Amino acid sequence: MLKEINGTIYDTLTSTVDKKFTFGAPGDPFGYEETLYITNCGKYFVYTNGGISSKYPSENIVPIEREEVKNWMLSH
Repeated sequence: MLKEINGTIYDTLTSTVDKKFTFGAPGDPFGYEETLYITNCGKYFVYTNGGISSKYPSENIVPIEREEVKNWMLSH
């Protein structure tokens, strides 16, 4: 997925996966995933996607500040 936010391009194909959390089994309508990426420029973002009944029924990208990464990981 590719998304431009405030002039910055976030791309799951050209960024590196740092950490991934998966909740539920594949095909579970309540299941979802959250994946932390880092861009080549050192910016972090979270890619989210899930089943139709999950908290992420469609894919999205949300930028995250470097200082917030530890808290994001601890919340899982």
